[in-house]
Amino acid sequence: MGSIQHEGGSAGHTADSKRKVIVAGAQLGPINVDTPRSEAIQRMLQLMEDAHKQNAKLIVYPEIAPVTFFPRHILEGDELEKYFELEVDGDPTKSPNIKPLFDKAREYKMDMYLGYAEATGDEHYNTSVYYSGQVDRVIAKYRKVHLPGTFEPYERKDATNQLEKRYFKPGNLGFEAFRAPQLVPEALTKDSGAKPNEVDTLGQGDPIVGMIICNDRRWPEAWRVYGLQGAELVLCGYNTTSWAPELLGTNEKISTKEKAKKEALFHNKLCLTYNSYANACFSINVAKCGSEDGKYPLIGGSCIIDCDGDVVAEASTEDDELVVAEIDLGMCRRGKEKVFAFEKHRRIEHYGRIAQQTGVQEPEFL
Repeated sequence: MGSIQHEGGSAGHTADSKRKVIVAGAQLGPINVDTPRSEAIQRMLQLMEDAHKQNAKLIVYPEIAPVTFFPRHILEGDELEKYFELEVDGDPTKSPNIKPLFDKAREYKMDMYLGYAEATGDEHYNTSVYYSGQVDRVIAKYRKVHLPGTFEPYERKDATNQLEKRYFKPGNLGFEAFRAPQLVPEALTKDSGAKPNEVDTLGQGDPIVGMIICNDRRWPEAWRVYGLQGAELVLCGYNTTSWAPELLGTNEKISTKEKAKKEALFHNKLCLTYNSYANACFSINVAKCGSEDGKYPLIGGSCIIDCDGDVVAEASTEDDELVVAEIDLGMCRRGKEKVFAFEKHRRIEHYGRIAQQTGVQEPEFL
């Protein structure tokens, strides 16, 4: 399957910024139950090659990228385990199935966000890692926190089961931002003698990056934790169904598959554009999409969004497609220092419920 290249634009550059970088979102079309993993990896490598030809320094792949979205199926034993990646000595770059992706990123000196199903001992996670092709190592790992769906499958045979709670543990690494070394030129480092969190060094170090996965993007708490660490770029891979009434409910607005898909695409863009704006950060958001096995529809809508909430580049298909844009992280300073100057305007004495309460507690009846 050939990849489609989608040329993006530039993102309203600041006049004298040195924080410009070309980035790519590598959307994947359907990967079916009987699609060999090696075939999916080759498609991913082709997208990486296309990104390299466009001088991209960072490529972002979808959630659980190399395999079908298996949590919709009832699986046990080896039939389940075959979808997970076994790391070698805790190092995903040595994991046999996905090693070719790290090898090629190393060759291109390209950074990579890669989503996969991680097996570690008896525990399983929905995971992403950030690999730096500049320094040839995994910089950060993230495990999906907000797992949707149920543990027990739906009894209806035609149901689109969403069994992430059955197959994965909730992520245990939190939302820890990190710096991407050498992703932009002339960044301040420890060796320069500069210190972080001083007025004259803000936004001048290596880019600050955060990772989320799929359902996490709907939860503003995740984005805000990254925003409070100065994140300039949030990376998100997703596999999102467009039709699962038994899971998501239904009403007149989403009474047909077509209506439900339209709403799913709207909500996808809504949470991505707002949270990018509200935390003054860029985001790269990448889908695995289309109809897997001819009957399980996943939305597309892969996009690159700037720190003002504008869509810079967006996929136009539900197939393998590369979405590329040159972004200017220097643009983040206006939002971080003006509208959302957290140090001036946040009122944490009134936010206690957010960290102390899970379910809804309504006021007393009148």
